[in-house]
Amino acid sequence: MLSRRAFSVGVAGTVVASCRRDRRKRIAVIPKSTQSIYWIAVHEGVDQAAKEFNIDALWNGAPSETDIARQIQIVESMVAQRVDGIAIAAAQKQALVSSVERAIASGIPVTVFDSGLDIDDYTAYVATDNVEAGRLGARTLAELIQGKGVVAMVSHAPGSASTMDRENGFREVITKNYLGIRIVGEQFGMSDPSKSRAAAENLLTAHSEINGIFASSEPSTLGAALAISSRSLNDKVTLVGFDASDPLINDLRGGAIKALIVQDPHRMGYEAVRTVVQKLRGETPQKRLDLAAVAVRKQDLERPEIRKLLSLS
Repeated sequence: MLSRRAFSVGVAGTVVASCRRDRRKRIAVIPKSTQSIYWIAVHEGVDQAAKEFNIDALWNGAPSETDIARQIQIVESMVAQRVDGIAIAAAQKQALVSSVERAIASGIPVTVFDSGLDIDDYTAYVATDNVEAGRLGARTLAELIQGKGVVAMVSHAPGSASTMDRENGFREVITKNYLGIRIVGEQFGMSDPSKSRAAAENLLTAHSEINGIFASSEPSTLGAALAISSRSLNDKVTLVGFDASDPLINDLRGGAIKALIVQDPHRMGYEAVRTVVQKLRGETPQKRLDLAAVAVRKQDLERPEIRKLLSLS
């Protein structure tokens, strides 16, 4: 016969195991930052998935995309809390590797979204095909300046995989396919509109012949647009930027921006959570889900499908 103590321990263990099975799953969603329109849209997609799949989404990110130390702390905290799953948009493709690998080693499934990590054992990778998005940016800018001219790049920040892919895709297409276009300079905006404006100002001062700029992220685009409009260069410098927010759409309508390469952040947040839920249910999610970007010009803002993508009323 079991002793009374052994029986009590067994019952307690059964109750704990049952509680673990019955409680709502907790999935930590860790964006690059929480302070841009893009990430607010991602958050909306996360919330939709959480409601649909009856899970708790723990949204927690650093205020700035350059605060990599804070993002590492958040990952470590979520691992210590024994969350059921993690979805992360890594601010730096190498710095987060150790923390994420510890999460995976402890049995927590991890989906990487928006921006890649230098690991292979994630559950799924959900992102815009950023290389192709950069190529689309190059083709769009080249068409707008009729295949000839001098261009520059306002890049995002070193080590950000998603924006580096966009920048590489842009360079690839311009250098291989448009021999009449010359890239004369690149500067980082460090995920900050003010620093991006300064970067664009520096490029325009150093190269007065510039007639085109590609900006690889929302803050880079905001800063470049400010630099162009402040110098009254709307008719001289063609800016192709990335992402969409109310200020960027206003600049597109006003002429400081000639085209935006637009992602679907709502769907990205939704799919990031969905893939973790699939794994927790014993299913096998698609290993890589590439979301297409689209080029949006001023005249496209009246198209129904674009208005829906941009959540325009």
